[in-house]
Amino acid sequence: MTPTQALKALRTAGTAQNRKIYGRHGVKDPMYGVSYAELGRLKKKLGTDHGLARQLWASGNHDARILATMVADPTKLTSAEIDRWARELSNYVVADAFSKLVADSPHASRKMDRLMRSRNEWTGRAGWLLCAHLVRREGVIDDASVERYLVELETSTQSNKNRVKDAMNSALIAIGLRSARFEKKAIAAAKRIGHVDVDHGETSCKTPDAIAYIKKTKARSKKR
Repeated sequence: MTPTQALKALRTAGTAQNRKIYGRHGVKDPMYGVSYAELGRLKKKLGTDHGLARQLWASGNHDARILATMVADPTKLTSAEIDRWARELSNYVVADAFSKLVADSPHASRKMDRLMRSRNEWTGRAGWLLCAHLVRREGVIDDASVERYLVELETSTQSNKNRVKDAMNSALIAIGLRSARFEKKAIAAAKRIGHVDVDHGETSCKTPDAIAYIKKTKARSKKR
């Protein structure tokens, strides 16, 4: 499928209702309002096509960029490409999809710290979500680095930008699920951080309580 054909397929699949819903989540035009069910079908049809992903991203259309993260080949994602895409993030939805893609690239651990410390809300969010993806992967991030991230989470979560706080809370939860030792450390850190208040706009989304989420997930895993 050519980029023109892919964009046409996205435009056809978009709906006014989805555009309204996405707007509530901070997504701005240009967008078609394509459901994730339709995006999944397109992904299955297209397979992995990094060249197409690059062109879809370059279109600037929100739905095309989400699809780009789905069909991109993370092993072919270049360092320069990650930097450029990170600068072009425009909402938390695409930031989340981007972080998931980067997590599977060979540049993930090297890019994480730089993204985490960006002053841009969406780039910073992507960085902390990347941290959340990587801290539970064996052999990717050492314990000493995780200890440093815990300190940073304690000292800067509450003062950070809205959607970055939400991502930092996700990173804290991931650290708590890393091991029994880090479960205790993350819970202690969460108590000192306190309630993380995130404005989710006109949506039903909520930022989970880190302590409750860690304990619930651990209890569920013990039953398996």
